[in-house]
Amino acid sequence: MVTARSSILSTADARRPIVAAAALAEFARGGYYATTVADVAREAKISPAYVFKLYSGKEALFVAALEACFDAIIAALEEGADAAVDQTPENILDAMGDAYAQLISDRTLLMLQVHAQSVAEIPVVGEALRAGLARVTMFAKNRSAGADDDVQRFIAYGQLCHLIVTTQLDGRPEEWARLLAKGMSHPA
Repeated sequence: MVTARSSILSTADARRPIVAAAALAEFARGGYYATTVADVAREAKISPAYVFKLYSGKEALFVAALEACFDAIIAALEEGADAAVDQTPENILDAMGDAYAQLISDRTLLMLQVHAQSVAEIPVVGEALRAGLARVTMFAKNRSAGADDDVQRFIAYGQLCHLIVTTQLDGRPEEWARLLAKGMSHPA
């Protein structure tokens, strides 16, 4: 027998990922400070009061968006690793890097990470950011079986990739820009 209470919980559980996806899109667009719970509610097509029933406040909503972001990153890295023809650590890390570059060709996930880094002094955001980075790092380490230095380089190149994409350095003619972007390619 289904009670009214259990159907409310299942509706709430069904709405959480929708609201987290809306939060990801809105926070990526406007950042933490410029985005309101009402903005997220509008994107999710629900009331702000219902958002507050699902999440305790703006910080919790941002953390949910960041967790959804890292879930998508891990899924892309796994897909890239699985697609590596030669399953050596170096080739797996390269394939994961290519998959990540493809993923951030839609700048939404990239911009959410940039905004999260800019407000990492908010304790729960900093904690969620570190947890996501830990997940990515340990996934890369465990899935590739790469040496620590190789995994560190993988993460470092990911951050360089962020810089190149956010500052639109691809194809810039200046020597310094060519130097930073050398050997890096990003889907348009």
